[in-house]
Amino acid sequence: MAGMNANGEVVDSKKVEAGSGTKVKGIDDWEGEITGKPGPGSKFTQLKIGMGMRQVADLIGQPTDQGSYATGKIWIPWYFGSDKFRYEQVYKGQGRLIFATAGGTDFSSGHLIWVIHNPNEGGYR
Repeated sequence: MAGMNANGEVVDSKKVEAGSGTKVKGIDDWEGEITGKPGPGSKFTQLKIGMGMRQVADLIGQPTDQGSYATGKIWIPWYFGSDKFRYEQVYKGQGRLIFATAGGTDFSSGHLIWVIHNPNEGGYR
């Protein structure tokens, strides 16, 4: 798999593709994915798929970098789901967190849908 080694560890977070991890069901039936293996003392092990962005920040602190992007679902006229935009948070030495949100400007309403463990994460997108 792209961005991963033979042991299932993430070596390049930017190259990891959705579907390369383990699918999980989280809080309030949110579905998500966990990719890679946590490093020693990883803060990400406290997280659960479906957690809100504020709850995540309260647990593990602020990211070293972050940004957002639209998904292809934004172009579907009758799609009213919660995955029109994604918000990515990068934590140096931890990995990346991906949140799904329906609104383009209200990122605080995002829910965690993907945890990418990478103990060698550089901290910037």
